[in-house]
Amino acid sequence: MLDAWAATTGPPPWGPPDNVRSEMSTLPRSLTTEKAFVAYLTEFPREMGFEDEDPQVIMDRYYTPDFEQYTDGLCLDRAKLAAHVVPVRKRVETAHVAVHDAMVAGDRVSARFTMHALTKKGKILDTEVYMFGRLAADGRLCRIDQITRIPDAG
Repeated sequence: MLDAWAATTGPPPWGPPDNVRSEMSTLPRSLTTEKAFVAYLTEFPREMGFEDEDPQVIMDRYYTPDFEQYTDGLCLDRAKLAAHVVPVRKRVETAHVAVHDAMVAGDRVSARFTMHALTKKGKILDTEVYMFGRLAADGRLCRIDQITRIPDAG
């Protein structure tokens, strides 16, 4: 099943080596460059979904304390986002993000990307995401507005 998934989505990016990742783990991340923003888009889902680290610690790296995310009209604050991770960690085998477009302009960010996921039951889930965000003075995200779309299977 993993081979079929990899054939349709490509290999997932695994990120930096563990020794580098552990050194970076406690630092807040400024997302003020396109390179840093794309790294967030690809690393944050992996960190939240597959790492043993406390989701609140992960969110501290990327989000301000008053962070809110609006997805398809539903508001998730940090507590709701952390709660959302629990079922994801139980149900998803692997996932990766393919970034199609990303832009940083001052305190604004935007991206178009596809989240590819393989559930532990073998189902492939693809979700297109159109994201707009605002950065705080320290370069972390303070708000995300996004809409999602499930692409046609055919």
